[in-house]
Amino acid sequence: MDIYLDANATTPVLGPARTAALDAMAGDFGNPSSIHGTGLKARALLDATREGARRVLGAPTGRLLFVSGATEGIQTAVLSALLSLRGRTDVDCVLYGATEHKAVPEAIRHWSRLLGLDLPVRPIPVGPDGRHDLQWLRAHAVRAGLVCTMAANNETGVISDLDGIEQALAGSPALWLVDGVQALGKLPLRLAARRIDYAPFSGHKLYAPKGVGMLYVREGAPFSPLMAGGGQEGGARSGTENMPGIAALGAVLRALEQGGTFADEAALHACRERLASALADAFPEVMFHAPAELCLPTTLNFSVAGVGGKQLLDLFDAAGVRVSGGSACGAARAAPSPVLQAMGLPTWQAANAVRLSFGPLLPPGFIDAACERIRACGAAWRAAGLPTTVQDVDAGEGADGAYGLDTAGIGALASQGYDEVVAVDVRQPYEQLASAPLRLAWATRQERARLAQVEDALGDWAALPPTTLVVFVCRSGKRSARAAAALRRHGHAHSFSLSGGLALVR
Repeated sequence: MDIYLDANATTPVLGPARTAALDAMAGDFGNPSSIHGTGLKARALLDATREGARRVLGAPTGRLLFVSGATEGIQTAVLSALLSLRGRTDVDCVLYGATEHKAVPEAIRHWSRLLGLDLPVRPIPVGPDGRHDLQWLRAHAVRAGLVCTMAANNETGVISDLDGIEQALAGSPALWLVDGVQALGKLPLRLAARRIDYAPFSGHKLYAPKGVGMLYVREGAPFSPLMAGGGQEGGARSGTENMPGIAALGAVLRALEQGGTFADEAALHACRERLASALADAFPEVMFHAPAELCLPTTLNFSVAGVGGKQLLDLFDAAGVRVSGGSACGAARAAPSPVLQAMGLPTWQAANAVRLSFGPLLPPGFIDAACERIRACGAAWRAAGLPTTVQDVDAGEGADGAYGLDTAGIGALASQGYDEVVAVDVRQPYEQLASAPLRLAWATRQERARLAQVEDALGDWAALPPTTLVVFVCRSGKRSARAAAALRRHGHAHSFSLSGGLALVR
């Protein structure tokens, strides 16, 4: 069983939400702009979901649009705000939190450039605890046209002091955008009770499907549609509404209102404490990067002294524990986390951090299994007997993958006269120890080897008869592709790698 601890990246879809989406695609498939009975049923569903969202968000007034997700919501809000600043003489800058999701500063720069605005864009500093420097904000907000902050950070879980930010904005002409993505279902936002002008949300962070979200716009706040066309959403967002996604989001919102589906705050805090304890048992040198009392109870961001982040990710993944190195949007780039750097952490910590996150929907026994698996990862790491290093020891992406085969391709090739199919596991030793034993149906023999040892063993493998098929395997397919290419260079033409790695077949 996979232990999925990457809920800040995305979540599975809640059962009732799946049912609601299927019902909207099958029976209630009408276009809510149609005036016949089928369309009116769809309109009723749309209106009911919007009213439920208003109750959950504390937003009885103002616009509440259904959008494709937080990125679209951010674009719409930023465009609306910046358009209203053209020609203003009482503002001279735009401010955003230094730990914002990159969608915010990128949107600001993009629209500022297209609109020809010549306003400096400045990050609001944060302290070591990840919270905004309110004194700095108060001093600079007096001539700011737009201020963007998060309700809760996606990497560290740090909860912003929204009341403190609001006080710092007293007397400022700034419009205020609050990224509410990680707060949905976890924090009481009370949107209408604050001076928040814009708040985007994304459904897939809280058990709704990808491709649906919301944007709140305060009554009277500047607004310009990003999408023009048929005039849906009262002319605020054209395009036929995503009714299956909206129906699914409505089911999640009902679950929030009714209670009983999701764990309460006290239970979530207890779960986080247990996971933190398991990490400390597994890795005594663990360091947590944000104060627990200031964070969402569903997020832990940590590093282990002397251990590379890539090593930790590979170790956890081999054990079936799905975690990430930070924001999923930047997971493919090996670079220090800007969020942690803004908090003043040393480069090695910012580059080797791991994020563990879970949602408020916790199956029975999930935390028990997660803690057991985490402790097993620590035991596997120690049993491997490797010296710790903060350098990434992965072999890199050097191979072009030209000799990759998927499982079907391996099976088809193996049936063409090969006497033996040898699977060679070239993952790191700690990955091999942490994972369950490989059961590759197409292999007649399995071996293990460190990639660093492959060169030494190439002579033996190259001497294998041409009726022996050698298939190297690893987690992602990159390491094994290097090994397959190396063996071919040594003369064994029947050498391949498992395309996509074990992640696609286990």
